[in-house]
Amino acid sequence: ITLKDIRDDIEATLHYRVYADTGIISRWATIRNRAEQAITVESAQSATWYLPSGDDYRLSYLSGRWAAETQLNREPIHEGMKVLESRLGHTGHNLNPWFAIDKGDASEEHGRVWFGALAWSGNWRIAVEQTPYRQVRVTGGYNTFDFSYPLKTGEVLETPPFYAGFAESGFGGASRLLHNLEREDIAPHGLKSRLRPVLYNSWEATEFNVSETGQKELADKAAQLGVELFVMDDGWFGKRNNDRAGLGDWFPNKEKFPNGLKPLIDHVNGLGMDFGLWVEPEMVNRDSDLYRAHPDWMMNFPDRPRSELRNQLVLNLARDDVREYIFTVLDKLATQYKIRYFKWDMNRTFSEPGWPEQASADQRKLWVKYVLNLYDIMDRLRAKHPNLEIESCSGGGGRIDLGILKRVDEFWTSDNTEAFDRLRIQEGFSQAYAAKFMSSWVTDVPNMNGRSTPLQYRFLVAMQGALGIGANLNKWSAEDSKLAKRMIALDKRIRETVQLGSLYRLLSPRTNDVTANEYVASNGGQAVLFAFRHSQEYNT
Repeated sequence: ITLKDIRDDIEATLHYRVYADTGIISRWATIRNRAEQAITVESAQSATWYLPSGDDYRLSYLSGRWAAETQLNREPIHEGMKVLESRLGHTGHNLNPWFAIDKGDASEEHGRVWFGALAWSGNWRIAVEQTPYRQVRVTGGYNTFDFSYPLKTGEVLETPPFYAGFAESGFGGASRLLHNLEREDIAPHGLKSRLRPVLYNSWEATEFNVSETGQKELADKAAQLGVELFVMDDGWFGKRNNDRAGLGDWFPNKEKFPNGLKPLIDHVNGLGMDFGLWVEPEMVNRDSDLYRAHPDWMMNFPDRPRSELRNQLVLNLARDDVREYIFTVLDKLATQYKIRYFKWDMNRTFSEPGWPEQASADQRKLWVKYVLNLYDIMDRLRAKHPNLEIESCSGGGGRIDLGILKRVDEFWTSDNTEAFDRLRIQEGFSQAYAAKFMSSWVTDVPNMNGRSTPLQYRFLVAMQGALGIGANLNKWSAEDSKLAKRMIALDKRIRETVQLGSLYRLLSPRTNDVTANEYVASNGGQAVLFAFRHSQEYNT
């Protein structure tokens, strides 16, 4: 639908796409300046969804923080406006761009539910408003915070897609519709993509102390368990012996890998596993060749401090030269080495989001251009390397949304891998995102809360998503390895149902001592039931 301003030659085209199998609609807008003078867009929203007039609506949304992402909240909608948003530069840990609304009486499998999700990985905003006339509406798009987007004659701004749908079979029905859409129409390669393989990651075993010999020893142990994808984490590049140096220098550390990465990758492939590599290409340490060569490439306000977090600064990916640098180094790695998988990390929010090389009026384009350039890099990498897979990681679950899902194969759900906590985190994640995209690891105990849970319990929690192992295999006993091998074999028997089937959340960890989830294959040929007791008491 093309609209034109009543006076000026400014055009707004509203795009609608209907997904027939789910009834979900996506809406986005293209704003085009055809006038002879420049204009400035101060708010650009993708869609407003209106609900039937009435009272007693209830909002469901996901909030959280680092190590406690995707916590489900439900509250009445009152007159006024409730704003869900991120102002952090990325999707954020604190709120997720998903919502569900019911009349206050819906349950998991009964009741009418309206739901939606915004496909954007930068500053986003969803406003849920009830007017004094009992009209509830939901508006989503770019966050208006620090937003200003000048358009010269002929220039265009496109908003991110905002998806919305309706279910008559409760919150579970809403989730299943959204999961189907994600697997079929949003994720790369759709249903042609492979099931998520069993993954091993070396971080907890070695941290920064990686070496060719040490990684080969871990790979041997992982292969014996039935692991299919071996991922070497941080510490392999530049002068990366700790978190204060090396970010930005994406070439193998010559002391740790004197012959490059090929001998290790050949060894991993020889064991029947694919090879993956951790990268954090949007960040830089002051102690790096990149920073010394291009200090102007950082986000910065002139003559003001450059604030570090985790001893790192943020590259201004809104700059096209930075975009080309990042693409070039990642493309070189993917071309030079047989890399199947990038664990793409992004460990801090923006600060000092200045772009001094731009005219003052254009500097706030940074918030949008950064994300568009990020998408561009991922799109070009995947086009050039069709078998390459990417995991979206952002200091835990800080970049989980439908915009990045178009370009990645799974999400790092949370840095918190503690099994009890994960039941709540994974329940919230499942409201909006399918199990296939939920990276879920088995790690050592005692874990984040000082708690210890049995290894089998940790495996069963992790097997409700894309199974990974992050434990230190060098410390596992023969009994641990025997159990792990058995659990991995079980995962391979059921993972198609878990990753592609329909999820039924039977008992919630928020309201029950027992958590229960059932996954049913699309052809009805298999059903898998997971049940977890929070803790034993009174000898029961």
